[in-house]
Amino acid sequence: MLNEPLQRRMAERAGMTIAESAGSHAVYVSHPKEVADLIETAASAK
Repeated sequence: MLNEPLQRRMAERAGMTIAESAGSHAVYVSHPKEVADLIETAASAK
């Protein structure tokens, strides 16, 4: 598993957008609408 600072650097170098949400490691259970919205946004990105 990569530590958070390394993950952030790698994402930045790849030109990715980072989305954060307060919640447990199972954020898809605690915030399903937010996760679904992020997936839809990512799927429609060009």
